[in-house]
Amino acid sequence: MRSKFMRVITALASVALAGLPAIRATPAEAPTIRVEDAWIRWLPAGVPAGGYATLTNTGEKSLRLIAVSSPAFGEVSIHRSVEHQGMMEMRPVAQIAIVAHSSLNFAATGYHLMLVQPSKPLALGDHVPMTLHFAGGGSLTVQFEVRK
Repeated sequence: MRSKFMRVITALASVALAGLPAIRATPAEAPTIRVEDAWIRWLPAGVPAGGYATLTNTGEKSLRLIAVSSPAFGEVSIHRSVEHQGMMEMRPVAQIAIVAHSSLNFAATGYHLMLVQPSKPLALGDHVPMTLHFAGGGSLTVQFEVRK
């Protein structure tokens, strides 16, 4: 029981240190993830937006990010931009492994979140809750800031 409690405290502390408040961490399987620079690119209404952040696995085991959800969007999916025959393409990704003691950067030219069907118009400076779901049932909700 104490080990599970310490994992929850570690996950929450990691997020707090990153300056991004945790809304919820699933206690039974709290991931050991630190989230930094979480933001959403503001675009005109009706255009799919992109979500970006840096995820750092501070734990001793690899983690698999399997989904992301948000009440602010009808659909959130993980994508990766790749070059194919001289053209950049965005391809959906089912999951991403984050090796222990490593970081994964979400950026426009690599992995990113595709945010579709906003529930309301977003304004610069808004903060949007996004829940990261990990294999094994753990999840972590952080605030993503809307930026230009």
